[in-house]
Amino acid sequence: MMLRKLLLPLVLAVLGSAPAVAAPREAVRPVAKAKKALVKATASKKKRPPARLTRGRRVARRAASLVGVSLAPYRVPDDCSGLVRLAYQSAGIELLSHGTLPGENAVSAIYRRAQRSGALHRHTPRPGDIVFFRETYDRNRDGVRNDGLTHVGVIESVERDGTVVFVHRGGSGVKRSRMNLRLPSQRAQGGRVLNDFIRRAEGGERARLTSELFSGYASASRL
Repeated sequence: MMLRKLLLPLVLAVLGSAPAVAAPREAVRPVAKAKKALVKATASKKKRPPARLTRGRRVARRAASLVGVSLAPYRVPDDCSGLVRLAYQSAGIELLSHGTLPGENAVSAIYRRAQRSGALHRHTPRPGDIVFFRETYDRNRDGVRNDGLTHVGVIESVERDGTVVFVHRGGSGVKRSRMNLRLPSQRAQGGRVLNDFIRRAEGGERARLTSELFSGYASASRL
């Protein structure tokens, strides 16, 4: 009996000093994990640098920004060639850096540069490509269609039906016009313009549409 009385306080002392069992940690909720992942993904997107525009896209964007704007303040002629040169200068390219030949107009000089660099083509154009036209006016004023290349513009876009939208300096200033080579003699369809007029009626001849006086394209990536 005496031994039991001595052991009882000892057992109680041992049990009182035993470490407490830690409560289980609460599991991380799936919603919290998803939110954390979303924040991380958003931060990663913000750090990603924007995609660089191609040369053609830069040229097309510059040309589009000049619609309705006078070219007089710029160091280029206030005509169709000046508009195209100014658009290409935004990509660091001077289209007449090779100069012009005696009697050669600026449009023909740009065409010669494109020919020399292998840029000329007639397939579906891309934004920034150059479009050439012939006989859009009587340049030498002799009443004969012997003027060759006389007009130029910059491709802005190509619509689903193949209609090409281009920017050029016309008689009324810098504007957009359309051309659809699939329907070269058709002015409009379903209320939509397919081919704008590019030469006015004169000398007993009717006005001419863009597709009728189209001469070719030059690829922006090769100029």
